[in-house]
Amino acid sequence: MPSLQIRDLPDDVYQSVLVAAQVEQRSLSQQAIVELRRGLALASNERRSAILQQLHASGRRLSTTAASPEALQREDREAR
Repeated sequence: MPSLQIRDLPDDVYQSVLVAAQVEQRSLSQQAIVELRRGLALASNERRSAILQQLHASGRRLSTTAASPEALQREDREAR
């Protein structure tokens, strides 16, 4: 399994992860992984929300003749 070394980690970040690890009864390494996953998921959700807001603000809408998502999935499955 790969490892990660972080140099010059600010003391406040280290202390925050250390306290969270103690509260959650995890090792420092386990807690760091949890926090990284949360941070990456949050960034992904924020990015998704921003894209949806841009689409909504654009006023663009699908044509009434556009195929439904279900029809597109069915067509893709049948093509295999």
